[in-house]
Amino acid sequence: MFRLTEYMHQLVHPTPVRTRRGSGPVKPVVIWNLTRRCNLRCRHCYTVSADVDFPGELSHEQAMEVLEDLGRFGIPALILSGGEPLDRKDLFTIAARARQLVRMLALSTNGTKIHGENADRIAEIGFHYVGISIDGIGATNDWFRGVDGAFADALRGVRACKARGIKVGLRFTLTRDNGKHLPDILKLCDDEGVDKFYLSHLVYAGRGDKHRGEDAAHAPTRAAMDLLIARAWYAAEGGPPLDIVTGNNDADAVYFLNWAARHFDDAKLDNLRDHLVAWGGNSSGVGVANIDTQGRVHPDTYWSDYTIGSVKKTPFSELWTGDDAMLAQLRLRPRPLKGRCGACLHKGICGGNTRIRALQLTGDPWAEDPACYMTNAEIGVDAARRVAVTPFRGKRHDPAHQFS
Repeated sequence: MFRLTEYMHQLVHPTPVRTRRGSGPVKPVVIWNLTRRCNLRCRHCYTVSADVDFPGELSHEQAMEVLEDLGRFGIPALILSGGEPLDRKDLFTIAARARQLVRMLALSTNGTKIHGENADRIAEIGFHYVGISIDGIGATNDWFRGVDGAFADALRGVRACKARGIKVGLRFTLTRDNGKHLPDILKLCDDEGVDKFYLSHLVYAGRGDKHRGEDAAHAPTRAAMDLLIARAWYAAEGGPPLDIVTGNNDADAVYFLNWAARHFDDAKLDNLRDHLVAWGGNSSGVGVANIDTQGRVHPDTYWSDYTIGSVKKTPFSELWTGDDAMLAQLRLRPRPLKGRCGACLHKGICGGNTRIRALQLTGDPWAEDPACYMTNAEIGVDAARRVAVTPFRGKRHDPAHQFS
């Protein structure tokens, strides 16, 4: 996740880079998909959820055991997600205990069920943040979400959170079909007093892989980033606050650095670069982890084809600190990247971007990310001297071959 607003403030009020203390693996933010059940049918759903019960999901007792382990391990944040997490009957019991065990507790939801008693319980438990997904205005959102009225119901959820003093954000997945709605979504944030805006670039996983042809082209993606940077700068100058973050395309940080180079002096630019290098870009298998509905642990929410292990058999803390080969590779700096990503002068900032897109298109998790929208000149890659891409000969999606 690239925290645009945070780094914009570094240009206005620079601070020293904080260094990490301690040794061993980073304690990750855990995104926990509690259920695949969902009342919507989103075109880009990475869990391929539906409004049915799925067998094999963690029992209440198993979920509570996982919580205790996460608490002892000391993860910094827990995001309860789905499907639609409010469709899990014991959500509030899980959340109430989680609130006692972790420093930051968030809810990732489609927002349509946040009203009345549900909204009251979310406030009572004390969720630090509720993220609600909206992918366009009105009928456009309903088309993406597969249900008429989804936009109105999600907006009702936003207002219910604001009325109860709950920090709320909107999440927007950018595609070629809804990019034109981005200005209106930002206006909606301002009109409703939304605290945070999260722009997600499309990841080729679940139904998002099936609909990868809807991914935004490079020029519209750059236009979207220009708009977000302008809004973040407006807030930094004293305009209405809005915490803007982006996800699933760490090239955003490099794009922002290039923007800063055109507007700020060398001292501020060097400080920003130091902060971005310290951040390090893509955090799959490093600062983020996923527990899916079946209890399987993955390097992130999109890399469902690779399983580190199951919390039904082994505590998460042991899986995360074990000797898994993929985690070891993901934690290398620099990673063994190929193509444009391997030759990029800024791979220390973006970390090689989103590996699952490369895997889905080529079968090789270390190939260049096809969604990087930076030009060769912007990343210091001479088109005539690009690093050769070694052909990948393993079976597509076969974990045994992913790191050969």
